[in-house]
Amino acid sequence: MKQTVWIARHGNRLDFVNPEWFNTARRRYDPPLSEDGLIQAQELGQRLKNHDISHIISSPFLRTIQTANEVAQVLDLPIKLEAGLSEWLNPDWMDSYPEIHPQEFLAEEYPRIDWRYQSLVTPSYPETEAKVTRRTKQIASKLMRQFSEDILLVGHGASVLGITRGLVRGNPTFKVPLCSLTKVVCSAGDGELTLQTDTSHLSQTESTVRWN
Repeated sequence: MKQTVWIARHGNRLDFVNPEWFNTARRRYDPPLSEDGLIQAQELGQRLKNHDISHIISSPFLRTIQTANEVAQVLDLPIKLEAGLSEWLNPDWMDSYPEIHPQEFLAEEYPRIDWRYQSLVTPSYPETEAKVTRRTKQIASKLMRQFSEDILLVGHGASVLGITRGLVRGNPTFKVPLCSLTKVVCSAGDGELTLQTDTSHLSQTESTVRWN
């Protein structure tokens, strides 16, 4: 039996558009989507509306939740938050474990979140590139054992790459544009990369691809 794993990166983030936001933000490592990032997330939802996706699993960062939420509204599905899909906890990018938005806020703003779901992997700060690769490969393996239906994973640049490496052979290396879509078809434990970081559904794309 074949299973399709869709893997998306979040849309454009506010601090990419307005770097000054970072200087005064309470949770500076957990920015929301920018206005154009929200449009990208809506376009992603339209791209996926005719596919038989049964579960949406998202990193617990606000920008990934907001991206997943736009797709979830189109597909009428709940959102499961998985810490194993989190941002790369790179000490060059952040000086401590990032503070993300609390459950009370998220539950009110995003009622599609299924709080019964418990993360299968929890990252620890700081992470080297080797460490985030191990973590994202591990969550890919665990999610494949947990779910047999077609799924959508919404993550970050490093987690999209790591998940793909965890599902297919050959240790592929590629850049991950904002709100791009990757597709892996899995059968009998082997994954085939059939779509790689596609952005054809987007009306706006970035000129330079950034990791986080």
